[in-house]
Amino acid sequence: MLAGLVMVSSAFAQDATEGFVAETAATTETMSPVVLQNDSSAIKRKRVTFKRNRIDREINKNKFVYKGETILGITASYGTISSEDSDLALILDKINLKGSIVSVKPHAGYCYRDNLCVGVRLGYSHMFGDLGNLTLDLGETNDIAVSIGNMRYMGNTYTVGVYHRMYMALDPRGRFGVFGELELSGSVGRTEFGYKSGETWESSVSDIYKCDFSFNPGVAVYIFPNVCGSISFGLGGLRFVHTRQYDENNNLSGKRNYSKMRFRLNLADINVGVTIHLWNKKKDAALK
Repeated sequence: MLAGLVMVSSAFAQDATEGFVAETAATTETMSPVVLQNDSSAIKRKRVTFKRNRIDREINKNKFVYKGETILGITASYGTISSEDSDLALILDKINLKGSIVSVKPHAGYCYRDNLCVGVRLGYSHMFGDLGNLTLDLGETNDIAVSIGNMRYMGNTYTVGVYHRMYMALDPRGRFGVFGELELSGSVGRTEFGYKSGETWESSVSDIYKCDFSFNPGVAVYIFPNVCGSISFGLGGLRFVHTRQYDENNNLSGKRNYSKMRFRLNLADINVGVTIHLWNKKKDAALK
């Protein structure tokens, strides 16, 4: 009898022990282990980057120019002014004025990434003006009447610069687009101003050196698959000018330096151009 009770107690204790072990194992599986170490390298920290919070506006989703393209182009502008175009005819009388300005700028560039291009630009501009006569008459009550005339102006300028241009296509096929351009350029020019004093002509010559940092946005459209037409607008920027003036005997008569910052539409800096886009057709065929 006593032996039977001992056997029953042993069996009950064994069942209780197995149940406790099973419950402990189930609890251990549901709980994540916690490891405490003094070594800080064992603690994994999530790296926080600013790029993670940026908004992708998909500006470069549509491609206008592709990486590896070479761009060859030329822009030109031409403008004239005459006495018939004057808006001051109410206070100016007997106007005999004519002038013109011509500008030609060839350039070459390379697309180092999609929609991004760097290049070099050369330029030449010619300006001419002739004032035969101009009379300012404010009436008898003001008793002011001024008359000037027999003046001529002529200037030639040579420019070299580098530019960075960013395109943005306006349609999925990339036929129409806009661009923004930053240009750093330097120019050297000579101007001649002459006027008639009595029966003789007197003149002065000026050498002009300029350094410009300008912003030129524009629009572009593909006329053919590799020929693109564009119109750009000069919106100004930073400029530094050094001028040296000489008399008719080539003696230095004066010099000056000035700088300015101006952002506005320059009607004399509206350029119409054509660009040719070249790419490696053999490389494209190999990729296909």
